[in-house]
Amino acid sequence: MKKEETIDFQIKSCWHSISRMYNQKAIMEGITTSMGFVLINIHSTEGTAATKIAPKMGLESRSLTRLLKTMVEKELIVKIPDLEDKRSVKVFLTENGKQKKAAAVSTIKEFNEKVREKLTEEEFGAFFVLFQKINTVIDALQKS
Repeated sequence: MKKEETIDFQIKSCWHSISRMYNQKAIMEGITTSMGFVLINIHSTEGTAATKIAPKMGLESRSLTRLLKTMVEKELIVKIPDLEDKRSVKVFLTENGKQKKAAAVSTIKEFNEKVREKLTEEEFGAFFVLFQKINTVIDALQKS
């Protein structure tokens, strides 16, 4: 079997293309793709507990710490101790962060709309069924 005929090659190749596209858009906004993903995972008005962001993105908390520090330095976010739980820190978007979040959301929506334009309703539905089944296989393999 050629590598181009494997499922993982196709998924990885497609993801790299998407990632490069997102990176180009992020650079134009003065951020990184990772920053964009963090921004879209922070509630625009209520903020989000710092400990909740990493799991939403599939990251370890340690991996997020440096990124959040950079985002504070770029004035995209502010970290404020939670008034109810002094051990916890909530992350809030600054006005600049809200603008960059809007750009990230717009980029994602635009990409999704362009893909939907190329797919029939059946293909679109089948796409999600396919990936749910792939995830089921992955879960089963991880448990065995």
